[in-house]
Amino acid sequence: MKCQILHESKGRIRVHVMQKHMSLSQADQLENWFSMQDGITRVQVFDRTCDMILTYTCRRSEIIRMISHFSYAIAEIAENSGRELNREYEEKLVWSAVRRFFGKLFLPAKIRFVFILWKALGYFWEGLKSLLHGRMEVAVLDATAITVSMLRGDTETASSVMFLLNIGEILEEWTHKKSVGDLAKAMSLGIEKVWMVVNGQEVLVPVDRVKKGDNIIIRTGNMIALDGKIVSGDAMVNQASMTGESVPVHKKEGSYVYAGTVVEDGECVVCVEQSAGTGRYDRIVKMIEDSEKLKSNAEDKAFHLADSLVPWSLGTTLVTWLLTRNITKAVSVLMVDFSCALKLAMPVSVLSAMRECSQYGITVKGGRFLETVAEADTIVFDKTGTLTHATPKVAEIITFGGNDENEMLRLSACLEEHYPHSIANAVVKEAFDRGLIHEERHSKVEYVVAHGISSSVDGEKVVIGSYHFVIEDEKCQIPDERIFRHLPKQYSHLYLAIGGKVSAVICIHDPLREEAHEVIEKLHKCGLSNIVMMTGDNERTAKAIAEQVGVDSYCAEVLPEDKAEFVRSQKETGHTVMMIGDGVNDSPALSEADVGIAISSGAPIAREIADITISADSLEALLQLKLLSNALMKRINWNYRTIMGFNASLILLGILGILPPTTSAFLHNASTLAIGLKSMTNLNKK
Repeated sequence: MKCQILHESKGRIRVHVMQKHMSLSQADQLENWFSMQDGITRVQVFDRTCDMILTYTCRRSEIIRMISHFSYAIAEIAENSGRELNREYEEKLVWSAVRRFFGKLFLPAKIRFVFILWKALGYFWEGLKSLLHGRMEVAVLDATAITVSMLRGDTETASSVMFLLNIGEILEEWTHKKSVGDLAKAMSLGIEKVWMVVNGQEVLVPVDRVKKGDNIIIRTGNMIALDGKIVSGDAMVNQASMTGESVPVHKKEGSYVYAGTVVEDGECVVCVEQSAGTGRYDRIVKMIEDSEKLKSNAEDKAFHLADSLVPWSLGTTLVTWLLTRNITKAVSVLMVDFSCALKLAMPVSVLSAMRECSQYGITVKGGRFLETVAEADTIVFDKTGTLTHATPKVAEIITFGGNDENEMLRLSACLEEHYPHSIANAVVKEAFDRGLIHEERHSKVEYVVAHGISSSVDGEKVVIGSYHFVIEDEKCQIPDERIFRHLPKQYSHLYLAIGGKVSAVICIHDPLREEAHEVIEKLHKCGLSNIVMMTGDNERTAKAIAEQVGVDSYCAEVLPEDKAEFVRSQKETGHTVMMIGDGVNDSPALSEADVGIAISSGAPIAREIADITISADSLEALLQLKLLSNALMKRINWNYRTIMGFNASLILLGILGILPPTTSAFLHNASTLAIGLKSMTNLNKK
């Protein structure tokens, strides 16, 4: 790319791209490509002047090399960067100002009066429609103020008021759309790779390589990455995110499936009809707009308050005129309403908080969930994959009855590989690391959710799973009580029984997250008084982990329904409950909680059901979620106080005759914009 260096200082260079015209798309490509290069900390592209400013930490020679080697052919086209939206509203503002001053300077008075009257009729009609629908809204206030000014013959005041109202509407719409756009850019389905059928073989490929007409395979627990039609197999699909249906839907050959839905049971081959990226941004925006229906109580309160204050504003206007007989003072009251600021600042605050959450790897599906997080006093943790890493390892294998350790591991891996989960993966990996090849010697395996696996080898029944499943349900005998009583407490135990007798216990080490103890301490300081850990591990293991992380209480050897029942009981006693988990087993509890939080590295069905998803590989993100939620509620309360106080002051100054109607309108719109812009700033100032 040919460029001319216009100016440079240490760590900063401004260049002019040698081309006559730069499109918005090219500007986005430039900004997107350079922002992804190592050593560049900030990129600014000015499409009108074809200039670019780069702030960098690498060598100057490296920057020059990047610039000289850049071409639009190697840069990806950035989708919906926001540049086009900004340009659209910038031009709307400019043309509004141009039309205003052109009319004042060049149009004859009579023609200008006709234009003002025409515009005034539009506001009058909007106010009349509001009344005809039985609603006393801001449109009534605007229409009344403009109509009164026109009837008095004060067309200049009416014109100024309509100009300011138009500017305010443009700025409010721009602010809201920008908030939605910023949030949408930060969100995606989070699926990077899919299994695709290539020449009869299953190949794991990046999702962006899949094209229309390709076949992909979706199995139990997986999220469907792309829209398409099932060509073979059948499955039960949870598509609540698309249709709102509360129960899974049976899909068979010929059925259509949607990206973002989850296969709860079964397996199918899907012929892709929409390639990656096609309309995704629009779908995300639609999802965000739908999520705004999940408004927080604070937002609902703001909307109801804004509408309820309209009759009071009209009443104050009437009383002012009756007492003073001064129509200017009365119109000054009409110029100020609480609705604009209340209805803009609260949603923008929430959208901005959701956007900021996304910067920390947190996806929030609705504003009310942030408010609930701020109000929560109880949090329930699933242990595996949340307080601990989701990559447990085999620490020790204890055998009984003279069985060979490697043979027991070989058989365990042979069974566990059919239904992979974190503990099963640990067993299979340990066998692989030891070079143990396990041939298929068993009959058909049967998986019992949250319990274990049952099969048979050489005519003998083989079971592997939890203590509850192997010892209590299957009544398997323990050959050596002394060894059994002294199994290491710090490990989780996987029991293998052959022919009704325990043959081996595989000790699983599930390493704690390094930050777990510190995060639990800080969550206590943030207002969470009841922190609970729930796990399917035995009592000894659960107690050891609970003591290490510092939770208030724990429950061991629980089933999925037990977790959900515990959450339900906490809610019934008046607690506001957050539940955080990562597996299929956690789904009922996530659904039952006031706020369900899923770890994105866990099962897709958990992410689908959860209200909030954390993609960061650290519990620090959970702490950040709590801090941001608390800060959001403080900002909303500050907005309330500021809006009510400032606008009440404007009304008082109007009644006293200190502020004329145009000044009141200007200050009202300026304050609305200022509060809206402040509401868009980050809550975390660090």
